[in-house]
Amino acid sequence: MKVFAENRKARNSYEFLEFFEAGIVLTGPETKSIRNGGVSIIDAFGSVEDEQAFIREMNIEPYKYAELIDYDPKTPRKLLLHKKEIKRLIGLISTKGLTLIATKVFEQNGFIKIELALAKGKKNIDKRKKITEKRLKKEIKDFK
Repeated sequence: MKVFAENRKARNSYEFLEFFEAGIVLTGPETKSIRNGGVSIIDAFGSVEDEQAFIREMNIEPYKYAELIDYDPKTPRKLLLHKKEIKRLIGLISTKGLTLIATKVFEQNGFIKIELALAKGKKNIDKRKKITEKRLKKEIKDFK
């Protein structure tokens, strides 16, 4: 499994509750661009509309050897999920405070897939508490 992009920033800002794996509907040049490392998912999030799942704000750079006219790198792309999963996501996302965050883009069995996490935003108090715990563990380890 080769990872093309990872959203490490999201681990600090969100608490992940559950992970989903989905395929992405891409064109040929987009696929080549992703395989060359031209993808960014820092601001990417998932949404569900009319019983279809989409990934938004995922930036795929234009492939330099393709002749693309009016290419929008941040266009919403359809996600390939089972209907049961989409219906479940609709129920989960409608819960206040939960969102779908893109965590990584990878290749599995020759297909480009995306990992989405059902996430709940952390508050600043939670972030500070985690930093304090981490620092204390390091001090205890250094003391031994």
